[in-house]
Amino acid sequence: MMMNGMKDSLERWTVEKSADLYSIHSWGAGYFNISEKGDVVVTPMKGGKDITISLMDIVSGIKDRGLDMPVLIRIENILDSQISLIHENFGNAIRNLGYKGVFKGVYPIKVNQQREVVEEVTKFGARYHHGLEAGSKAELIAALALLKDPEACLICNGYKDEEFVDLGLYACKMGYKCFFVIEMPSELTLILERSEILNIRPLLGIRIKLSSTAGGHWTESCGDKSIFGLNINQLVEVIDKLKEKNMLDCLQLLHYHIGSQVPNIRDIRSAALEASQVYSGLVREDAKMGYLDLGGGLAVDYDGSHTNYMHSRNYTLDEYCSDVVETIMTTLDTNDIGHPTIITESGRATVAYYSVLLFNILDVSQFQALPLPEHLPEDTPELILNISDVLKSINIRNIQECYNDALYYRDEIRQRFKHGDITLRDRSLGEMIFWHIIQRIAGESKKLKYVPQELKGIDTVLADIYYGNFSVFQSLPDAWAIDHHFPIMPIHRLTEEPTRQGIVADITCDCDGKIDKFIDIHGVKDALPLHELRNDEEYYLGVFLVGAYQETLGDLHNLLGDTNVVSIRVEEDGDYSFVREIEGDSVADVLAYVEYDPKQMIVEFRKTAEEAIRKGLITPHERRKIMDAYETGLRGYTYFER
Repeated sequence: MMMNGMKDSLERWTVEKSADLYSIHSWGAGYFNISEKGDVVVTPMKGGKDITISLMDIVSGIKDRGLDMPVLIRIENILDSQISLIHENFGNAIRNLGYKGVFKGVYPIKVNQQREVVEEVTKFGARYHHGLEAGSKAELIAALALLKDPEACLICNGYKDEEFVDLGLYACKMGYKCFFVIEMPSELTLILERSEILNIRPLLGIRIKLSSTAGGHWTESCGDKSIFGLNINQLVEVIDKLKEKNMLDCLQLLHYHIGSQVPNIRDIRSAALEASQVYSGLVREDAKMGYLDLGGGLAVDYDGSHTNYMHSRNYTLDEYCSDVVETIMTTLDTNDIGHPTIITESGRATVAYYSVLLFNILDVSQFQALPLPEHLPEDTPELILNISDVLKSINIRNIQECYNDALYYRDEIRQRFKHGDITLRDRSLGEMIFWHIIQRIAGESKKLKYVPQELKGIDTVLADIYYGNFSVFQSLPDAWAIDHHFPIMPIHRLTEEPTRQGIVADITCDCDGKIDKFIDIHGVKDALPLHELRNDEEYYLGVFLVGAYQETLGDLHNLLGDTNVVSIRVEEDGDYSFVREIEGDSVADVLAYVEYDPKQMIVEFRKTAEEAIRKGLITPHERRKIMDAYETGLRGYTYFER
């Protein structure tokens, strides 16, 4: 009895095993962990304050306040911490290396344009003079309403029309450090014309096309083929034109961008080196200069592998800051050039961590091969007997051969059925045997050191389907569009071993509305370990690091709209507050987005219901119930409501 008890104790599932299974310590950056109770908890404050809050407690608070899943939660303190970390790490590198310039961060509004997000960036970044980047006229208008700090930089990228330029010039006159970054040669003419008309001298920057390139999803952002930026010849033409106009003193900033998620520190150093040489050349041409804008690129380690894989990064924030500062300083010192203000537009690393998508699982479709009869009927066709022999012969040494044989016999059975040579029941029996073979092979393959390529996707074939109350297209568009991988895991029951392997499907009626690739520090998993559902008990999953781009890029596939959004602020005493609640789109809201008029729809449907009364299909009392249901549906959440 004692030995059995010791064995049970040794094999008991622990939160540490869950932490390893879902790699939460690798991708969580110290913000996410698992409590002894088995819930995912958040530690949102850096700097030794180990205050934690449970995501399940937040879920309870959300439900008590009458909001339904799915919900996007924003944890303000994490945003505050990320802004502080970026500035403090650059500050440390500048002090340690003896750099003579300063660092100023800039947040690109396009990364997450929601007012609350941009407002909080400017609020938490104020003590560091953290600025904004606008890539369109609408974004510039938003920036001018929210950015109050005259020491912060306002960077204007993108295509600029006359209204855009006039707004930026007026911003300069009002005291903003508002830089027009010239992305195309034709922009300079317009800026100079409007500057002369309004009698306002502009602050100018130039975006340069570097020969240095970077790996990852966004390689097109850099190199000779990038759609924005000037090549060296065009750069010289701009210098000459500014000299001709006696406005070379307006050129103060050099900008480049090599990608949104650069996984390899070598690419970052290479780009900074080349840009520093270009900067030196501009100073020698007598441009005033003073600012070097490295654009984006600071990656987020989504999979926790700490490698140069596209969803990761092979450097720490400290290494990034030190390498950038040292490369710029060394290059400029060699050329006897003063040290500029360093700007980075690290939007992804700023906001990714502070948003988490929470949703409940509505149902699960479990793979389970039907039990086979003890004895096959005497009139069983030879094909069925052959595939049955394959099942009997499986062992660890022949699983590849058995897999190939099983596929052959299954396909033959289906062909014979199409031609009427075997019965429906014969085909059913053959398919049952086939799936028993696949299950056996999947089990045996786990014992192999090397799994044959053909068998690597077998877990996906056998995986359960967990139906989540969310839309991939609305809340996680990058997972669908560019196969981006986000950390996904249950947010509770983590003291229990997850005994099922599943993929996650959303509630759209689209075969692409699923997630079937999951992070793993050794690569990518085809299925996610999950728990059995319990009757009358909700099961919640969280998708983490979703603060960058996902809200901006989400669409209305199946007319599933914006989710509910809740912002959380953790106080110094460990308590937390729901500081803002934004209700998600109603059905009427999303219909209005696509040019329906909900009021007119009620009128038209009422006419249809009245016609049904005239035909004797419903009574007036039933019409009232039907209209109530229709109007209630219009007011309701677009997602599943219990």
